[in-house]
Amino acid sequence: MKKMVFFAFVAVGLFSCGHRKNIPNVSGINIQLDTLRFDRDFFALDTTRLEASLDALQQKYPNFINDYLFNLLAVPMNKDSTLTKVKLFIHDYKPVYDTVLAKYPSVAAEAKEVKRAMQFVHYYFPDYKLPKSFISFIGPLEGYSNVLTTTGFAVGLQLYLGKDYPAYNTDYIADVYPQYQSGRFEAGYIAVNCIKNIISDIYPDNKGNLPLAYQMVEAGKKMYVLDYLTPETPDSVKTGYTDKQLQWCNAFEAQIWNYFVQNDNLLYVSDPGQTKDYMTDGPKTEVLGEGSPGFIGQFVGWQIVKKWMQQDEKRTLATLLQTPPKQIFEEAKYKPR
Repeated sequence: MKKMVFFAFVAVGLFSCGHRKNIPNVSGINIQLDTLRFDRDFFALDTTRLEASLDALQQKYPNFINDYLFNLLAVPMNKDSTLTKVKLFIHDYKPVYDTVLAKYPSVAAEAKEVKRAMQFVHYYFPDYKLPKSFISFIGPLEGYSNVLTTTGFAVGLQLYLGKDYPAYNTDYIADVYPQYQSGRFEAGYIAVNCIKNIISDIYPDNKGNLPLAYQMVEAGKKMYVLDYLTPETPDSVKTGYTDKQLQWCNAFEAQIWNYFVQNDNLLYVSDPGQTKDYMTDGPKTEVLGEGSPGFIGQFVGWQIVKKWMQQDEKRTLATLLQTPPKQIFEEAKYKPR
């Protein structure tokens, strides 16, 4: 059974620095993806007879409703407490729902983009069992924007209302999602976030306590695969960097690499306290200055993986994912100028 993959939020932007060429023709690959507006059905519940209404909703969404109630809303597994919390959530989040409905009278365009990417997933990973549904929901503002469940893609539209949505700037939500993250809460992010969850399902995180260089390669593997599954998507959307940050990375690639090479064996450090600044999201990488993005290790790892894949045209995405990061790092002999 496919596990749940929770995706809080990954940054995307609108800058393109060139798309891949030689994109395969996947138009003949038939993809089934049903679009379900759970958010509409949930907020249409009759709160005067809530138990019966929830029973009816469960008939329509027999699997997803449990994921929604107990994992996304975190309601207690007690009937009276469940009813109380659901009624309160509907009341408190009615303004959010109204905004969602105004912004997303339809999610057909977003689902179409996801479906397009799924054709590439099937092309490169034909044995992967693709999700069958695209389900929109509204969860807590401090919650998740994308979830991959046994039911399908679940997309929390409460976190796609545009960077200027007032609730994102309240002290509490800004604490959960700082401005560098809430600035990414736009509709254009939905498809790539869905596909990132598929990649995480195909190839779960393997960074662990690996040395920093190998952690970078692991992140680079995912970026390289994402490039092939979303070949028409701008690089800034895939990396999560702002336009200027991506330009900065491309301009100073050699200097970025020299920093890691010249700093006390940093590439072979595995202590999370020392590697987290390079391998986690943030407004910038502190030691690299104002122009840099957070999660700089993703960019470095992506370049290493590109170099390694270019060495042998017979290497496939499956080969890449099966190859240990140590081997890729050593064979790539990455040294930008």
